[in-house]
Amino acid sequence: MAETDSGARTGMGALFNAVADEYDQSGVDFFTPIAQGLVDELAPAPGERAVDLGCGRGAATVLLARGVGATGTVVGLDLSEGMLAHARTAMTQEGLAVDLRVGDASEPELPEGELDIVASSLVLFFLPNPTAALARWVQLLAPGGRIGLATFGGQDPVWSSVDREFGPWLPPAMRDPRVMGPQSPFGSDEGMEQLMAGAGATDVGTTTLRLPVTFGSLERWEAFSRGTGQRAMWASLPSHEVEGVRTRAAAHFEGARNANGEIEVWQDIRYTVGRAAV
Repeated sequence: MAETDSGARTGMGALFNAVADEYDQSGVDFFTPIAQGLVDELAPAPGERAVDLGCGRGAATVLLARGVGATGTVVGLDLSEGMLAHARTAMTQEGLAVDLRVGDASEPELPEGELDIVASSLVLFFLPNPTAALARWVQLLAPGGRIGLATFGGQDPVWSSVDREFGPWLPPAMRDPRVMGPQSPFGSDEGMEQLMAGAGATDVGTTTLRLPVTFGSLERWEAFSRGTGQRAMWASLPSHEVEGVRTRAAAHFEGARNANGEIEVWQDIRYTVGRAAV
């Protein structure tokens, strides 16, 4: 990457602090069903010990805490204090006891060999060195413990066309060849399975969820996009290009209207799950 790892982490923390209040608040059902699918794959049981790495506002953290119950423990780790503030509110509203900490998912300061579950939803591809981070995550597991990752699979061609409109102005970090292009492990089930196996996990497998995403209107899509990591794409646009991108996006989305006239697309979510050796 063009930036140092330290600079990339600082920038990522700043990005998600900036979007924390708007993140997952556009009314588009996206992050919660993705988190639900991941936790379903990991099947937390009462009394187990779990961590949610890059927990954000706690979509998966809440579900893990419900699963392990009062006799289990859950740690939620995130770079963004803003995101964690909202996660704390969510846990309080749910009456759940979760240890929420500011920390770097690349190098979580947690003891090795003690966790039953390591979960991470839509995080690994943001990290400066995904391979090293994943190896560290596997080391956190007790023998036989489970690790589960949610990453993006295929995407509705219409939505892909919209995202390509930002291409000429993408920030350098979003062009990283380790997470973009055909050679990226994030580009296929096989690539992700090899990445996880190379990190030391066993019994690695993949399931896929095709998630329908209803934006409804162009305005709702933009609110959703600006309230996620894609905010960096909008920030990279020169001010005189914003309206042109918006207009071209609207033209693309006309091909994705459902019977009710709403914009509806799909996104495949890949769940890669493995175990620590016994």
